[in-house]
Amino acid sequence: MSSTLPHASAPALASPPTAAALFSIAYRPAARREAALADPCTLAVFGFGDRDARLDGDPRWLQVPLAEHGAAQVEVWRSPTPVRCGVTDGVRWSHNEAVLFGVLEIAEVDGDIESAAADAYARMSSFLASCGFPHLLRTWNYLDAVTEGDGDQERYRRFCVGRVRGLRELDEAALPAATCIGRFDGDRRLQVYWLAAREAGLPLENPRQVSAFRYPRQYGPQSPSFSRALLAPEATGLPLLQSGTAAIVGHVSQHTGAVDEQLRETLTNLQSLVDAARRQRPSLSPTLGADSVLKVYVRRAGDMPAVAAQMAALPGAPAFVVLHAEVCRAELLVEIEGLHG
Repeated sequence: MSSTLPHASAPALASPPTAAALFSIAYRPAARREAALADPCTLAVFGFGDRDARLDGDPRWLQVPLAEHGAAQVEVWRSPTPVRCGVTDGVRWSHNEAVLFGVLEIAEVDGDIESAAADAYARMSSFLASCGFPHLLRTWNYLDAVTEGDGDQERYRRFCVGRVRGLRELDEAALPAATCIGRFDGDRRLQVYWLAAREAGLPLENPRQVSAFRYPRQYGPQSPSFSRALLAPEATGLPLLQSGTAAIVGHVSQHTGAVDEQLRETLTNLQSLVDAARRQRPSLSPTLGADSVLKVYVRRAGDMPAVAAQMAALPGAPAFVVLHAEVCRAELLVEIEGLHG
């Protein structure tokens, strides 16, 4: 595969792909990861659990060190057309004609997550400005001990400040969908990966929730800077991109201490986002189910089997993986992000 980065003036696709040419996003047995990476149409592959450095030479491979419930799986993003990949100034990337995947991993200096976030987002912004895919659609952020620290010194709050410092300009009408999750591994390293496109997507908000970028001051000096979901341009072939979603109504966490009720509230919020998206794109499937791919983050390891059982019992059998992770509010026990076609 070529490692040539596209020029910023490269043209967009002349027309959207057909329904048969959409992205495939799926969980596969971990034993199939090498085969997935050998496929010239694979945009990215993600593994979970302990780091395995054997594949680190491939820009499309990323290990997210979160313990996984059940049999080991990999998450495979497959493009309808062959991709190019490479590394530019520390950014690992792959792309087809319409969409780009990128990765940065930044070591914190003396535990300074704010500066690490500012560095990551400044480097991402510079890369996007010159790579031919200037429109950020979706970001994922993983850091150790996300709720450590008191008040405004909490690590998640410092991350939010650093993210905006790095972006420099904040257009609330064009914020990407996003996830920010804590690891338990003690490795003070920020992992950021993203999707970007030649054309802008359509950010969406949840009518059940206050927009995150309008949260009151009690949640920190800088409101979280993301949209609740985003409809990608049809030319990308991507599904609806749903942000990390939890049991929040308005801006207030619900059902403290009750993981079952939090899970139900979270699924209700995800369905509300599907409803909002279908008002713009009626062709989307009307409910979470076989056309959904869900990543479920669970704070307490002991809750993982019960959460997995509840997910497996959902109508329509959505694909999912359950991971042991720290949600960005201490009282929240579960968070789910979604890809819905």
